[in-house]
Amino acid sequence: MAASLSTAESMNMLQFMKLVGQLKRVPRTGWVYRSVTQPESVSDHMYRMAVLALTTTDPAINKERCMKLALVHDMAECIVGDIAPMDNVSKAEKHRREKEAMTQLTDLLQEGLKKEIYGLWEEYETQSSPEARLVKQFDLVEMILQAHEYEELEETPGRLQEFFDSTEGRFHHPDVIQLVDCLKEERSGHMSNVAGAMHSRISQDPATDSAEAPPQPPTHTS
Repeated sequence: MAASLSTAESMNMLQFMKLVGQLKRVPRTGWVYRSVTQPESVSDHMYRMAVLALTTTDPAINKERCMKLALVHDMAECIVGDIAPMDNVSKAEKHRREKEAMTQLTDLLQEGLKKEIYGLWEEYETQSSPEARLVKQFDLVEMILQAHEYEELEETPGRLQEFFDSTEGRFHHPDVIQLVDCLKEERSGHMSNVAGAMHSRISQDPATDSAEAPPQPPTHTS
């Protein structure tokens, strides 16, 4: 039978869960800066990353560890927020803030859990394992998948191209590359369909029909 937590340990666990729950209310900064309507939260992003980990089929990869890494990698943002490149915070300062936040968070946990969760975060930060490197690719592919979905929802094809540009050359796992290729193919088709529909609407609009001659003034005879 598993040992039960003391009252003090249970209270600390409650505070830990409340802090982590803040991730449901922290919007992803990149989408906020690009004026996306109803931007996703950090926890939304982490959830689909965990699903990407769950569905990986590479036998050389520890799937369970990937899922844990996905769930932990942005956990510090419940305290420091989602620090984006456009915030002009250095990588060193971002790491310092997040490390401090992870220490604060994991200090609420029993020793075993504290070491596990902090260790997972550190493993991701240092990219020190094949699983951490794969989860980093999940982080990027989830971002561009979300960008594509926003372009579809808002009918603004190509508006979030900069997010795609930022990932060029950063995918290495064959399964991830194949998924990204499918995404880009679908996005290209969506962009072509929207462009075709716009062209069709313009050509059918009488106000833009150059073939329609302007009215002529009446002819007078003397």
